[in-house]
Amino acid sequence: MPSPTLVLVHGALNDHTVWAPLVPGLERHGWRVLAVDLPAHAGGGAPLSSVEAMADWLLAELDAQGIERAALAGHSMGSLVALEAAARAPARVTHLALLGSTFPMKVSGALLKTALEDEPAAIEMVARWSHAPGPDGAEHPATQGSRALMRAVAARGPHLLHTDLAACKAYANGAAAAALVRCPVLFLAGARDMMTPPDGGQLPAALASPRQVTVDAGHQMMAEQPAAVLDALTGFLAAR
Repeated sequence: MPSPTLVLVHGALNDHTVWAPLVPGLERHGWRVLAVDLPAHAGGGAPLSSVEAMADWLLAELDAQGIERAALAGHSMGSLVALEAAARAPARVTHLALLGSTFPMKVSGALLKTALEDEPAAIEMVARWSHAPGPDGAEHPATQGSRALMRAVAARGPHLLHTDLAACKAYANGAAAAALVRCPVLFLAGARDMMTPPDGGQLPAALASPRQVTVDAGHQMMAEQPAAVLDALTGFLAAR
């Protein structure tokens, strides 16, 4: 019997490498892991300007890879993409894991303006807000890695951070999509997440009995608490 497939979807101005701390452990638990790069995030191609278009792209990517059914896990913007894909093709999704997710996914006008006019400054803002500071207020050690990744992804396409953030803010189908999901759902939150509030906004109530887990981390929980995130994911996915 072939290994079940888990598809991982990254967030705004990230790429597949944000999942690197988790992939070996997921594979040890018997999963075939496909960490995708959304269009333009790995270079080449035009970025997609809406969550709905990204969800359509994701389902088309499953077709291209010959994947009929899969578990989906998405982080931040990627969680909205995974949610929308699960709503559009419920028979194809066996599990849905939403990490660092909320709906509506609010983005301040000031951050959007900065992302358009001064992307390096916006990257610095997002890098700092995405990690919980240390007990003495010092920058989390993982912040520098996030900053470097976002700078590298930004070099692959113009105004990519603004495009991603605008897509998150414009997405209005979260509650309706949640009502269409037919598979088990994991809602995984960072207790100190400053980017997407850990209460999830409207999502937990709109989903049918999601498993809710909180880890002691900020928004970039995969970098801050990889072991805890891996435990939460593998425990959830074990219910096949």
